[in-house]
Amino acid sequence: MPENLRRFEAGPDPFGRTWELEFRWLQTAISIRHADTVDVKFILWTEGEEKQEKIVALPHSLLLGLAAKSGHALTDPWCLKLAGRHLKHMITSGEDLEKTLVTLSAADLERAHGILQPV
Repeated sequence: MPENLRRFEAGPDPFGRTWELEFRWLQTAISIRHADTVDVKFILWTEGEEKQEKIVALPHSLLLGLAAKSGHALTDPWCLKLAGRHLKHMITSGEDLEKTLVTLSAADLERAHGILQPV
């Protein structure tokens, strides 16, 4: 994962393209969607495509479980890193790329954290 989580590249996607990703915001979705998640918004683009927004929703209960299991503190930078890793996985796999809002499962969070497989 890149050192700069505010702007980085991911790819190649299934079509061989590299994407630019830019972090926009991180906020608790209780206030905006009445959901118990931490939402992380990115803007992404690649040659030949219009800019797109992607929101990665990290369920709070799953974050608490992963934090307890891994011993990692639940912090904004950690949430940003998990969301960025998952978005990078989405681009390289093509999984869920058509969606604007993607809510992670426990397995998604563990993969992003590197427990199931390194990113």
